[in-house]
Amino acid sequence: MEWDLPRYYPQLVTLCDYVQNPLTVWLSRPVDLNTTAASFWNTLLETWEELDTDHGHAEPDQLYEMWDTLKLFISMCPTILWDSVAPDSTTIPHVPMSLTAQSPASVGLGVRGLPFKETLTKLDQLRTETGIFLVARSAGQVERLVALLHDHGFPANTWQCPFPDHVEDGRFPFYCLEGELSAGFISHDGRLAFVTEEELFGKGIRHRPQTKSPTAKFFAVVDDLKEGDLVVHLQHGIGRYLGLRRLEVQDCTSDYVLLQFGGTDTLYVPLDRLNQIHRYRGAEQRSPRLDRLGGTAWGKIKAKVKKGIEDMTEELVELYANREVARRTAYHEDTLLVHEFEAGFEYDETPDQQKAIEEISRDMESPKPMDRLVCGDVGYGKTEVAMRAAFKAVQANRQVAVLVPTTLLAQQHYETFSLRFAPFPVKIGVLSRFQTTAEIKATLKDLAAGLIDIVIGTHRVVQKDVLFKQLGLVIIDEEQWFGVRHKERLKQLRTQVDVLTLSATPIPRTLQMAFSGVRDLSIIETAPPGRLAVETQVLRFDPTVVREALRHELARGGQAFYVHNRVETMEETGAWLQDLVPEARVLMAHGQMHEKLLERVMLQFIHHEADVLLASAIIQSGLDVPNANTMLVDRADMFGLSQLYQLRGRVGRGGQQAFAYLFIPNEETLSTDAQKRMIAIQEFAELGSGFRIAAADLEIRGAGNLLGKQQSGNIASVGLDLYLQMVEDAVKKLKGHEVQEEWEPTLQLDVSAFIPEAYVEDASQRLGLYKRLTGSERLGDLALLYGETLDRFGVLPKSMERLFEVMQIRVLAKTLKLEYVEARQGVVTIRFHDQAKLPEHGFRQLIDVWKECVEFLSPRAFRVTMTKQEWGDMYPQVNTLLQSLVQSMATQEET
Repeated sequence: MEWDLPRYYPQLVTLCDYVQNPLTVWLSRPVDLNTTAASFWNTLLETWEELDTDHGHAEPDQLYEMWDTLKLFISMCPTILWDSVAPDSTTIPHVPMSLTAQSPASVGLGVRGLPFKETLTKLDQLRTETGIFLVARSAGQVERLVALLHDHGFPANTWQCPFPDHVEDGRFPFYCLEGELSAGFISHDGRLAFVTEEELFGKGIRHRPQTKSPTAKFFAVVDDLKEGDLVVHLQHGIGRYLGLRRLEVQDCTSDYVLLQFGGTDTLYVPLDRLNQIHRYRGAEQRSPRLDRLGGTAWGKIKAKVKKGIEDMTEELVELYANREVARRTAYHEDTLLVHEFEAGFEYDETPDQQKAIEEISRDMESPKPMDRLVCGDVGYGKTEVAMRAAFKAVQANRQVAVLVPTTLLAQQHYETFSLRFAPFPVKIGVLSRFQTTAEIKATLKDLAAGLIDIVIGTHRVVQKDVLFKQLGLVIIDEEQWFGVRHKERLKQLRTQVDVLTLSATPIPRTLQMAFSGVRDLSIIETAPPGRLAVETQVLRFDPTVVREALRHELARGGQAFYVHNRVETMEETGAWLQDLVPEARVLMAHGQMHEKLLERVMLQFIHHEADVLLASAIIQSGLDVPNANTMLVDRADMFGLSQLYQLRGRVGRGGQQAFAYLFIPNEETLSTDAQKRMIAIQEFAELGSGFRIAAADLEIRGAGNLLGKQQSGNIASVGLDLYLQMVEDAVKKLKGHEVQEEWEPTLQLDVSAFIPEAYVEDASQRLGLYKRLTGSERLGDLALLYGETLDRFGVLPKSMERLFEVMQIRVLAKTLKLEYVEARQGVVTIRFHDQAKLPEHGFRQLIDVWKECVEFLSPRAFRVTMTKQEWGDMYPQVNTLLQSLVQSMATQEET
């Protein structure tokens, strides 16, 4: 069509024809422009010559202006040549002028993956000689940036005056201003730096505000909700989520969460009250009865559950007290050797990994024995965290026992530890079925004599004939695979040694002990760089799918697992697989094989001497084969949810896209639990789903209880999330900590504030953003979330800018403990809660500033008549008013 345009537009018109007045032309890299124009013209001629000549297509010069003609036009205009290297003056006459500046990236700013604290540290280093300006796209974000910097202890102001000639302490504060800047720069003399919002937040780094507790971190996933899911409203009880609804109330548009309760009762929940909604997770395999709005039943149920929790606190007190009383010799701070060991890690630690390492180190340097649970998804680096702890223990001349559930994992851990500790004088032993009687005897002898520093093994490690000279640390990998007898043996050790438990899908009791504060908890939820989620499909068994999946994996040079958990038919299945894919090299592995043969088979597969490993569930724990990226599971309905998740975790560990095919029988009937497991394993396919898999497992199998089955009824009554929150509050009271009631002011603001579907299309993502907005406790949290939203979805639309403004008012209102804030038609009405302290000095300032515009309705309430009625004009005044009251309150508390 393009070649026929002259038929419809006889005259060639260019941009030059529309320019009447002389204009300044900027030429970026002018030498390259000549080359690019020539190359384009040659390509155009070649394309034209290949066209059908009989059709009578237009020639190129009828479609495009010649570059020489454009240059003639440019020569008549003032021209600026923009290049990093000056062109030859004989070719392109010019007057040279140097404009030198550095990009923020040249000093390490705006780098993807750089933690926010490190960005601030680098900026702080520039502050001695440089005035630093942070440019944000909106006035509200300017204020939030100032608050964020204050939160981190840095001086910051909004830009309102000329640059000061003198700074008292010799260092400029950060200046924040509103504006549009595509990229920042640092002046050539280093005295002036502009940094954009995108560069400040590292172009894609995800910043999440700290959650309030381990319980909140585990369960606060409202964005997983689907229409029809059960939820718990803290004030009204159990209801059903029906999705987001956009309503116009008094000429203002906002989104609401629609909940259905008993009968025909429905409730529209404003988004500033979203934190009152939790997903319902029961303890029994039955659906609870929906509560009625306005009834008294829900209040009675909560009171009953609270009484039940209080009744079991005596044992909690005893457990916690025993742990607090126990003492052992504290470890010293990290030595130079420990830092050398850390430097030997070939990858960059994820932020969560680093945090877990620091928490463990802090525990070990305390005289109180460590009892910490590290929750991390499969392949998220828990083993490296454990090896750091083991090295610290060995450096203190203490022995380490690593307890693993399977012989295969013991052998693999032995090889991993041996490789990692090879440059250091550390002796590692192993106790498993792979060792001969003589080897085990020698290992036990060396262990008792203190010649072995680290021993890795299965249940064999906790038998009574295993003696240590000075055991300091026990590491338990995947605690859920150990029985009661083994744990009783470990309990005898817990009062004497540090215990570190690793798990991807922890069992209910382990989770609850961590949530209650009896055990410490670290969560690793950051995926390693480059990790992709495993693509999971649940299918009726089909040999064609098996053949194509295996051939696809072989074609890209990878390996595959075929899980068949019935040893008696494994030989037959192996022959069938070999006939199905003759080109594949198939090996077989199961727990009834002779130890040496099993070890040889696994080593062959790890070294890529086979393509397909036909195996039982023996491979589910910890096995690491980075080249294996396809998993096929026969009769997946016979596995538990955590088992399926662990099996799937064996693939996708090397950065390649991995696939998991879960086959179910062709019969139409599956048990209810099996159907739930199949749905859950597909639903939680994304990275970091281990925690939610554990929670789903609680729903399917029943949550059990913390200290007895009698609590399962209480969990069913209020849901697991609220139950655990109540347990956590009870434990805090036992420890003597004050438990503050969640405070939520009522906002009645004359503004339309919501997230448009055109901006964030996915409803669950919108709900997740709403949840994070309502979960922001400080202005700095809002600033971080604003920066992330800008990076993920682009420039914010007006309605979402307004939403951030509403949330800013909410944060300030919560800080002041306001009962309500109303802003309508130019009048702002504010009332403090009866329990709130009044900022008396702030009230005096309020009268001085607003004079006759302020009217006190009571000692705790007042209203202010603004000069403007539109929200866009009112917001800066309302924000300034509340900020001044917050500042007055802070000053009052200091004095």
